[in-house]
Amino acid sequence: MVHEQHEMIFRAGSRTYFNSSRFFPKEIRDDVFILYGFVRVADNFVDAVPQNREGFREFCRLYEEASKQKSPSGDLIIDSFVDLEQRKSFDPKWTEAFLHSMALDLEKTDYQTLEETLEYIYGSAEVIGLYMASIMDLPREAHHSASLLGRAMQYINFIRDIDEDNSLGRRYIPLGDSGLKDLRKETAQEDPDRFRDFIRSEIRRYDLWQEEAELGYVFIPRRMRIPIKTAADMYRWTARQIARDPMTVFERKMKPRKSRIILTGLYNMLGGA
Repeated sequence: MVHEQHEMIFRAGSRTYFNSSRFFPKEIRDDVFILYGFVRVADNFVDAVPQNREGFREFCRLYEEASKQKSPSGDLIIDSFVDLEQRKSFDPKWTEAFLHSMALDLEKTDYQTLEETLEYIYGSAEVIGLYMASIMDLPREAHHSASLLGRAMQYINFIRDIDEDNSLGRRYIPLGDSGLKDLRKETAQEDPDRFRDFIRSEIRRYDLWQEEAELGYVFIPRRMRIPIKTAADMYRWTARQIARDPMTVFERKMKPRKSRIILTGLYNMLGGA
């Protein structure tokens, strides 16, 4: 059963996902809140300053014991997630991959190739799409699109959060042959045109993943498609704002207002989805 603690954690962790999820039918919404309570708590351990390494390891230990032994851990967030994974038949490898990516944030700070970044994204975002597909009881044919949607959204998060990640000593976006030595503001200011071209090329990469992911909307019943499309629309909006002038990532964290999210959800409810 969803608890106010789940809602509090989810609300604090994501404006777009939280407000979009309010358009789910209640039984689905409750399960989504349980899912995001679990993933946000794990993420908070590794994103804390300083990182809470011991807290994360204990979280993993409690989850593994509760999941394998089918006995409560005494932790509401973990136990409700274990109940959810059993009810919805989550593949245990999804959570293994998720916790692996969270653990990478304790050690790895620089991603040199797209393959390295995609390994991280699989556990941190693609499996979230797979969890969501299972919560909505979608057919397996929808899983590829669900994974890609998670990938696309995470990539925009990486672009949006460049300045924040710089402060944490992290870089998830591989530089490739961009000619940039890093993504710090000072480097971007030395050659702003090069930086803008690079970020816009990465947004085009997002666009391709997003467009392919949207082919999977046909598998989602309309009532549940509304919140999914609303969240995706907001990420498209974020991408377009940044593409206008990529230097804005150093000025503010580009996020849609709550009112924009709600109005977009209402539009999708009235026929946009």
